[in-house]
Amino acid sequence: MAQQGETPAIRTTGLVKDYGRTRALHGLDLEVRAGEVFGFLGPNGAGKSTTIRLLLDLLRPTAGTVEVLGQDPTVGGPALRSRLGYLPGELALPPRTTAGEYLHHLAALRGGRGASRIAGLADRFALDLSRDMRALSKGNKQKVGLVQAFMHAPELLVLDEPTSGLDPLLQHEFRALAREAADDGATIFLSSHVLQEVEQVAGRVAIIRAGVVVDVDDVATLRRRAGQHVVLQFAEPVDAAELAGVPGLTDVVLDGTTVTCLLRGEPTELLRFAARHRVLRWQAQDRELEDLFMDFYRTDPGAGPPEEPAGGRVAVLRRGVRGGVR
Repeated sequence: MAQQGETPAIRTTGLVKDYGRTRALHGLDLEVRAGEVFGFLGPNGAGKSTTIRLLLDLLRPTAGTVEVLGQDPTVGGPALRSRLGYLPGELALPPRTTAGEYLHHLAALRGGRGASRIAGLADRFALDLSRDMRALSKGNKQKVGLVQAFMHAPELLVLDEPTSGLDPLLQHEFRALAREAADDGATIFLSSHVLQEVEQVAGRVAIIRAGVVVDVDDVATLRRRAGQHVVLQFAEPVDAAELAGVPGLTDVVLDGTTVTCLLRGEPTELLRFAARHRVLRWQAQDRELEDLFMDFYRTDPGAGPPEEPAGGRVAVLRRGVRGGVR
């Protein structure tokens, strides 16, 4: 939430959007603090682009409220839009002009704001400003979109799948540019289905599923919640009932003297369990945020974040026969 007395850069309350009989957003509540880089995650069809269009007054809500930089976008008009930078997920560019002519035209519409930054940004993204738009590849068109979004140093950047079509080197350049804008005080609302991209630049992340925000948290907390894959090999078989009492474990498989499991939270109790036995091998590997993301999509939309378990079922493998102990 925003600091007391500080106006959020973005706030939606009970936001609903219907397309005929289809409901795309189901009472979406969201708050983005001024000056933060905020990730907005979800697969195609989750409601990300609909939310963005409502923020920019490209669509009108069926119900609920929207505030952008403290104003209702339906009444903010050109004055509010001049404070924003927007990169749509599907970029439409005029074909009968060069990239440079188009960007300078946009700067002129803004009273000249951003014109002095066009050449430098184009150089960073290896964009040839003299080429006709119709001859540009998808990646080069994306570069044009990024330059026009950043060039006038907006207060709020709304970026929908910003690295689509960019090679890894230019994806790195985008992340550097986003950090620079944030350091200068800009707020960045970054919508993506690429978790690695968001993880590297965002401080907090919202996960949207079927038009509902199912979790909002900082990236470090999400990574801890994602957990670790752990493999333990003991000198002798261990007791399945004892193992089932260790909190924080799920997906536990006991195969002879080897235990594999998913550990969420602190490893203290698992280490205590292991210390009571002779351990031959220990291996722990962090899960990717992609795995946690999929955890949300295996649960009901309104169920909230997956909870850290307090101990659970242990599958026991003996000579190819699989059973269970609770």
